[in-house]
Amino acid sequence: MTALAIGEVDGATDLTLSQWRALVIASDSDGIRVGELAARLGIAVPSASRLVRRVEDRGLVTATRDDGDRRATIVRQTPAGKRVMRAVMARRRELVASALSEAPRVASNDAARVVGAIAERLTRYA
Repeated sequence: MTALAIGEVDGATDLTLSQWRALVIASDSDGIRVGELAARLGIAVPSASRLVRRVEDRGLVTATRDDGDRRATIVRQTPAGKRVMRAVMARRRELVASALSEAPRVASNDAARVVGAIAERLTRYA
């Protein structure tokens, strides 16, 4: 679902899922150290640094030295990054709403059938 939404939003069309996750994580605060980003992504710090450079080259984040610790780099979303993230999330919500609206109307005691039908519709977007 996320990959489909990314592919449909201007400014996000060639983001990888790892780059998307980094963009979202960078939005969680006023900035995150590359080491913390790497830990949250489950990758090595050098890999996170390369990933940040790629997203920074697209203008979606900035990477600046930490004034308090010159060895650390802080990653922050740019206004363009915030716009792209909001657009992808909005498109993802639309896709989910569309799949849910197609769910069969059944009695609540048939929840398994409803969940199965929703899952089937969501897999169309995979």
